[in-house]
Amino acid sequence: MSSLNTQQLQQLRQQIQQWGQALGFADVGITHPDLSRYEVQHFTWLEKGYHGEMHYMASHGTKRTRPQELVPGTLSLISVRLPYFLPEGKNPTIQLHQPNHAYISRYALGRDYHKLMRKKLQQLAEQIKAFHPSLANLQYRAFSDSAPVLERPIAEQAGLGFIGKNSLLIHPRAGSWFFLGELFINLELPADAPFEKQGCGPCTACMVECPTQAIVENGVVDARRCISYLTIEYSGIIDEALRPLIGNRIYGCDDCQLVCPWNRFAEWSAQKDFSPRHHLDQANLLELWQWDETTFLKNFEGSPVRRIGYQQWLRNLAIAIGNANLGEKGILALKQKYHQADTIAQVHIDWAIEQLKQQLKQQPNDIEKTQKNPKIPSPAPFKAKKYYLPAEIPCRFK
Repeated sequence: MSSLNTQQLQQLRQQIQQWGQALGFADVGITHPDLSRYEVQHFTWLEKGYHGEMHYMASHGTKRTRPQELVPGTLSLISVRLPYFLPEGKNPTIQLHQPNHAYISRYALGRDYHKLMRKKLQQLAEQIKAFHPSLANLQYRAFSDSAPVLERPIAEQAGLGFIGKNSLLIHPRAGSWFFLGELFINLELPADAPFEKQGCGPCTACMVECPTQAIVENGVVDARRCISYLTIEYSGIIDEALRPLIGNRIYGCDDCQLVCPWNRFAEWSAQKDFSPRHHLDQANLLELWQWDETTFLKNFEGSPVRRIGYQQWLRNLAIAIGNANLGEKGILALKQKYHQADTIAQVHIDWAIEQLKQQLKQQPNDIEKTQKNPKIPSPAPFKAKKYYLPAEIPCRFK
């Protein structure tokens, strides 16, 4: 579709990487649209039912594994990384180990990344179009976790990292605390070398640490057990056996990243839009439980958390309160909100009240002491050997 020669295509490739970095992307990679090496694994995952009730994962057939079926005419895939881990706020490991506090996945503390990512990708596409007159009619489509796209395989094939045992993309010099985005274009560009080898070696920290043991084999996650799936994608009644394992995680889960050794090299984000809002990085459970639906909608305007809706928010909080050391205070709070909850949330409130009653019977004095003198524990993983956070975290986090 263009009259660019080989030298011009190489120049454009280099320009794309420079433009991408100027837009805030930590890395930009280019690959071809042949993802056949990943197709069998993807459909095996679906056949085993590991996608749970995410029916959209199966409804698009081969469009996810064959980009040219999703966007006809696609000749190149541009993959980008956008870091989201910020040095502001509460140390995530301390927040995670305080059972009366709420843990929200680090990516969801600030602004929703979807629109921000797509806007930057569209800006990149317009710069490509302006590179040469023959590209004026360039066709493109930008994606950010918003369509049937195999984003991690694309990124691996574009040289942005390897898919780890936790199924996330990991870069040896940048860890995994980043978003991925894609630009499908109808121009054949020189491709980057793919990551051919997984860099996990014998390490199984993520598999050991996963609270619900959702990582069933190397690189394979059973979403039906994954806390991120359960608290975000799944809107039904959560299996009673899994509720205690969820702990205080009310939206998402970062445990497999927190114990990954590669994340000692993680990059800080320069995007202030991802900064924590409403003190979500250090909020306690009962504070959040007091929010009514109007407050929920207002405080989460422009946030990824908003899409789960108020009733699922109550459901998740109820489970966390049932796992906390809140005694009579927790029971009273749960009862006060009972008639504002739908039938699904009420099931989890009933469970949480029973959990707290059992705690009071078994250790009433310990609960009272914990409430009066809450201890902030020294961060140490629940099962794995060590947490790995960016090198500057001791002096940058509060």
